[in-house]
Amino acid sequence: MFNAKVYITLKNGILDPQGKAVKGALQSLGYDEVNDVRIGKFIELQLNTGQREVAEERIKEMCEKLLANLVIEDYQYQLEEVAS
Repeated sequence: MFNAKVYITLKNGILDPQGKAVKGALQSLGYDEVNDVRIGKFIELQLNTGQREVAEERIKEMCEKLLANLVIEDYQYQLEEVAS
């Protein structure tokens, strides 16, 4: 069994109004050192397979078919084998 942590972020050059709003809010609270904020998504999944290659292939498929919008988003993932 594998745990997968998937990180989805906006591609460089894509406007991030949510990140801009959070940056403004942080600065209004006195965190003037905040230079930029980019907002993304974090997804955890458990995959019931014993083969790392299968888990990687399935995660890539899920990201490319559903979890990420590849026009505007990039994704990364980490796999960790866990005892079932």
